[in-house]
Amino acid sequence: MFGEIGNASGEVLDYSFHAGAERSRQIAVLGHGVAGNKDRPFVVALAEGLAAAGIHALRFSFSGNGESGGRFADSTISKEVGDLGAVLDALNGYGIGYIGHSMGGAVGAVRASRDERIGLLVSLAGMVHTRAFAQREFGEQIPDQGCMWEERSCPLSQAYMDDMAQIDTVVERGAEISVPWLLVHGTEDDVVPIEDSREILARAGDNAELFVIDGADHVFSEHAQVMVEKVVGWARDQWV
Repeated sequence: MFGEIGNASGEVLDYSFHAGAERSRQIAVLGHGVAGNKDRPFVVALAEGLAAAGIHALRFSFSGNGESGGRFADSTISKEVGDLGAVLDALNGYGIGYIGHSMGGAVGAVRASRDERIGLLVSLAGMVHTRAFAQREFGEQIPDQGCMWEERSCPLSQAYMDDMAQIDTVVERGAEISVPWLLVHGTEDDVVPIEDSREILARAGDNAELFVIDGADHVFSEHAQVMVEKVVGWARDQWV
């Protein structure tokens, strides 16, 4: 529907569109986390739920991930912020909401704090302290030699580790985000601790709220329906 979407490096971004109500001019853009892609089951379920509620949805894979162009080794938050900008460029004329999971949540915090085209923001188990995450998960690996979580398809690059360290944290972005903002986090998340969401929420204004899902893990394995119902209902209410 939106033709080919390419980033600043000329890499084509793979996306799937879910049509909502025929006359709707609202669209939710869904971004995934580190080592993920647009086809993760809970991402697909959320896109389908939004479309069923009349809201267009577009889920895409960041460059170097899934079927998008580029190398995984070049994937960083900074580059993905640019990828998201390229998607926004293709959606001219729509009211846009961005929904980001994990590292995609950090991407959303950075982009929404400076791009007024994002009118709604949702952070799903959103990463906040980037340096701490990288050290906690990959600190024992040697960049450009090791892999993320022993996945050969996900090489750990020095570029990734440097970018995570340079950003350090997006916690102060909380005060810079003025649009309606929903944070969703599970109490049993052992990848991005729920404290990340609580800390950035404390910096945000009355525009933000945190929805806690008791027992949910990082990818909402047994709680996807609860997550989808909350996000869809919240987005529908905001766009009425």
